[in-house]
Amino acid sequence: MSDATANGAFDRKTEGFKSERHGLDPTDIAIGVVIGRTSEFFDFFVFAIASVLVFPSLVFPFVDPVTGTLYSFAVFSLAFLARPFGTWLFMTIDRRHGKGTKLTIALFLLGTSTVVVAFLPSYAQIGNASIWLLCLFRIGQGIAIAGTWDGLASLLAMNAPQRHKGWWAMLPQLGAPFGLILATGLFAFFHGFLPREEFLSWGWQFPFFCAFAINVVALFSRLRIVATPEYVHQFERRELQATRVRETVRRFPRFIIAGAFAPLASFALFHMVTVYPLSWVNLFTDENVTHFLIIEGIGAAVCSVAIVASGLLADRYGRRTLIFVTAIGIAVFSGLAPMLLGQGQLGEVVYMGAGFILLGLAFGQSSGIVASNFPTRYRYTGSAIVSDLAWLFGAGLSPFVALYLSEQFGLAAGGAYLFSGAVCTILALRYNRYLEHRR
Repeated sequence: MSDATANGAFDRKTEGFKSERHGLDPTDIAIGVVIGRTSEFFDFFVFAIASVLVFPSLVFPFVDPVTGTLYSFAVFSLAFLARPFGTWLFMTIDRRHGKGTKLTIALFLLGTSTVVVAFLPSYAQIGNASIWLLCLFRIGQGIAIAGTWDGLASLLAMNAPQRHKGWWAMLPQLGAPFGLILATGLFAFFHGFLPREEFLSWGWQFPFFCAFAINVVALFSRLRIVATPEYVHQFERRELQATRVRETVRRFPRFIIAGAFAPLASFALFHMVTVYPLSWVNLFTDENVTHFLIIEGIGAAVCSVAIVASGLLADRYGRRTLIFVTAIGIAVFSGLAPMLLGQGQLGEVVYMGAGFILLGLAFGQSSGIVASNFPTRYRYTGSAIVSDLAWLFGAGLSPFVALYLSEQFGLAAGGAYLFSGAVCTILALRYNRYLEHRR
């Protein structure tokens, strides 16, 4: 596609915005959302990769490598457990002090909680205190990530032309593969060019140092949007304001349940093609880990293309139809693909390629599948709660559960968790349709 053609297509997709702009540029919203999401996912992927390559040796050297990795994954899950508390905390800050204050605190907390991991003393230096500090830093990440919910994605979706809802819904999701490309690239460089001793001594720290700088860039990118009078007017006009978490949960429990389980297939797959296969390759194969990190980075690039394709397909066939079809695809993938990890590099490439394509198609439309169920006044807080619960149930425990099942019962068992996520998505979509008919 030529640049002129691409620009023309983009202009046509923004026409629906321009009639209601009031001085706003939808491209600014999209760029702010993508930069913000990229920084968030970069922080999380840096921690996830270190959970496989660093923490078992640095923090859990007193157990075997498999157990050490499982302990690391248990710490990894703490952020997802902390997110609901973070949503309550930062929604309170939002109501009392505004989105600019909330974002500033959240992004500095996120960057700080990530960069201080680089200074973590090893177990050999301070014993069990090293474990407790790692848990503390991870909880800080989880609380902070909840506070980075800025409402821009909801504002983007609510202003989008009806015929291009899928296109604009996929844009925020591009932050995930972009963050993974950055994280795997940095780790592949240091892991590949440094001896193991030097990598574990100082090389692994550099990606964590980068996190704070990326978060500062994300902060200013988002503040220049959220803090301007034009966007404040848009948030107020669209009633995208923070409401009390308890009140939202009490009034709309069914919408929250449906919203939390509807994207479960894509969220479970999210870590099944990123964190889990890296741990399996590192622990149970002789494959070069650096090469696998490169495969992951290429897979993330493929995923970004699939996310873009999801926007086009959703606009043509419908978002729920696409999610339903991809959930079936994920269910089939969960039964067949995990065994490919034991078939050498070719099997790994096939597993990662198919997995990232499915992930892109499903994840591209997973944001706010049922957010429209919430009345406008409650959509900002309701969407945040739904996101927290979906990540907790779908992704928070998936690396731990998949690795444990695979180690105990073989690779085929690792797909059981993923299959359960696909089933939950299918049932949640049907339940959501039932709720819509009752409205």
